[in-house]
Amino acid sequence: MSLEICVKAAAGDPEILGDCPFSQRALLTLEEKKIPYQMHLINVGDKPQWFLEANPEGKVPVLKYNDKWVPDSDVITQLLEETYPDPPLCTPSEHASVGSKIFGSFVKFLKSKDPSDGSEQALLDELKALDEHLKAHGPYVNGENISAVDVSLAPKLYHLEVALGHFKSWTVPESLTYVHDYMKVLETGD
Repeated sequence: MSLEICVKAAAGDPEILGDCPFSQRALLTLEEKKIPYQMHLINVGDKPQWFLEANPEGKVPVLKYNDKWVPDSDVITQLLEETYPDPPLCTPSEHASVGSKIFGSFVKFLKSKDPSDGSEQALLDELKALDEHLKAHGPYVNGENISAVDVSLAPKLYHLEVALGHFKSWTVPESLTYVHDYMKVLETGD
């Protein structure tokens, strides 16, 4: 049985995957588990009627499973983990919160207009904590094998790098070598 998933299309080009880290997380989970699926790219500025009928909230991602549309990347990834347990992506509880504050810190820093509000330092603190964790446990959050935390962090770190580079000319400090190595391994899969 091939699953169907609706994800955000790129703004200005509805034939290309968009910039939604939650859609990307769901897709990465499907890919890591090698689950066949059919992808529907949704132009969120002009949602098709069939999509709104199937998913009245109109949010992406949404996964069609057993003839029902399941929204929310957290729910989707949990459903996939339970239904397709191999390979396991479940992160042990002691590592489940690693990096969990990075995205919020990134968004706050990105939106900040006040360089002295502490938002940059808060993001640096979160990235330093990730760097220390990876130094002790890497190359992935859970050691040698990719896990749900990595699948969640990969698109968020990518968006952090692109958006902060573009809007603030900011990059992850070179001194965070384990974070840089981690971002490379997440991008390439090696």
